[in-house]
Amino acid sequence: MTNRVDAACVTLTLRLKVRPDSYAWLNAAAAEVNQAWNFCNERAATVLGNLGRWLSGFDLCRETTGSTQYMKRVGADTIQRVCTEYAAKRNAVRKQKLRWRVSWGARRSLGWVPFKAASVKRKGKHVHFAGKAFRVFEAERLDGVKWKQGCFAQDAVGDWWLCLPVERAVSRCIAPRVAVGIDLGLASVATTSDGETLEGARFYRDAEQRLAHAQRRGHKRQAKRLHRRAANRRRDALHKFSRRIVDQYQNIVVGDVSAPKLARTRLAKSVLDSGWGMLRQMLQYKGEHAGRSVEVVSERNTSRVCSQCGALSGPQGLRQLAVRAWTCSGCGEPHDRDVNAARNILARAKVLASVSGNEPSDSPVPPRRLHGHREAGAETARTAA
Repeated sequence: MTNRVDAACVTLTLRLKVRPDSYAWLNAAAAEVNQAWNFCNERAATVLGNLGRWLSGFDLCRETTGSTQYMKRVGADTIQRVCTEYAAKRNAVRKQKLRWRVSWGARRSLGWVPFKAASVKRKGKHVHFAGKAFRVFEAERLDGVKWKQGCFAQDAVGDWWLCLPVERAVSRCIAPRVAVGIDLGLASVATTSDGETLEGARFYRDAEQRLAHAQRRGHKRQAKRLHRRAANRRRDALHKFSRRIVDQYQNIVVGDVSAPKLARTRLAKSVLDSGWGMLRQMLQYKGEHAGRSVEVVSERNTSRVCSQCGALSGPQGLRQLAVRAWTCSGCGEPHDRDVNAARNILARAKVLASVSGNEPSDSPVPPRRLHGHREAGAETARTAA
C-alpha cells in the first residue's frame, strides 16, 4: 500500500501517427526545412562582419528574414524554429558547422518539420498546420490537451508522426520496498537483487532470418518494417519492466556495464539486442518523475565477490561465463551468479568509502572491505563488552 506524498508536473511527448494521405505534402515541406537548415549551416560556417563569435539563434532568425517568399508550405514560425534548433544543437556539440540535411537520394535525411505551439490547431477530427488539415490515428488522445512546440517527424520506414510535448500531473508516492540492485546481462537482460528477471527475448535474433531473405530479394521497405517491429518489441518489454521496478522500489541501483564497448566484440548483436542503455534511461526519467533515487555504480568484480562474506571466490574469465551458479569457498553459501552480482551492486551504493574519516567519497567500498569493517566493528564491540 503506497502513501501519496505530493504531485508534480512532468513533460511527456504524445506521438501520433499521421495518415498516409498527407505524406506527399510533408515530404515537400521537409525539403524546404532542409533548405533553411543548410542556409543556417552555410552562414554559421563563416563569421559575419566583425562579430568574432558564433551566430546565435536570434542572429540566424534575422538572417532568414523574408525567406518565406521562397517557401510554398512552411511559414516564418517554422523557419525560426529551424534557426533556434540549429543554434542549440551546434552549441551542444560545440562545432562551428553541422552536417548538411539531404532531401533526395539514397543518403537522404529523415523528414523533420518543426513548429511552434500556436501554429497547430485542432478542429474536430483534424489537426491544422500551415493551412493544411492532417488526419491522425488516435485523435481522441488530444482531447483537453494543451501542447508546446513540437514537430512532424519521419521514421526509417517512411511513416510520419506528430510529436506534441504536453505537461501531465503525476503523483509521487512512497514505494512499498526500500531498495533494489539491478545487474545487466545477456542471458537475462536484467536481474534484481530480489531474484526478479527480465529474460532476453531475442528481439532482433527472431527476425534475423526474415531480414536476410528480405535484403537478398531487395525488399528494403520490408526489411525496415522488420527492424521497426523488433525495436518496438524491445521498447515495450523494457517499458513494462522499468515501470514495475519504479512502482515497487524507492531506491534503484544499476550497474555501469558499457554497451558501446561490448558492441565492438563478437557479442555485439546480443548486446545491442538487450537495450541496456535504453533501460537505464527509462529507469532514470521514470524514477525522476516518481520521486525515486536512481544511481549507477561500478559493477567491477560484482559477479565474483560473495555477497555474504565478501570473499573473491567466484568464477572469473571468459571461459567461466557459462557458470551461472557457484558456491563460495569461504562461507559455503550457494549463489546464483546474476542475483549475487545484483546484491553486490546494491551494497556498493549503500556504504561509501571515506577519505579522511568524516566525508563521503565517490568510490564505493568493495564488499570484501565492507565485510572486514563489519568484523572489526563487531570485534570492538565484543572487546568493549
